[in-house]
Amino acid sequence: MSERVLKINCPTCKEIVVWSEANPYRPFCSQRCKLIDFGDWASERNTIAGESMLPREDEDE
Repeated sequence: MSERVLKINCPTCKEIVVWSEANPYRPFCSQRCKLIDFGDWASERNTIAGESMLPREDEDE
């Protein structure tokens, strides 16, 4: 019986990545792609649609 190998595309560069415990950066292909993605979230280039659950700082209480 052979094991199925899960292959996905890196969310950043779209390179094919084997999903395994041997890849510490999964779902990314490398630390570089992981850091690029993190930077996009930190700079708010990536966001989740919808209203924020946190109160805005400029709102009066």
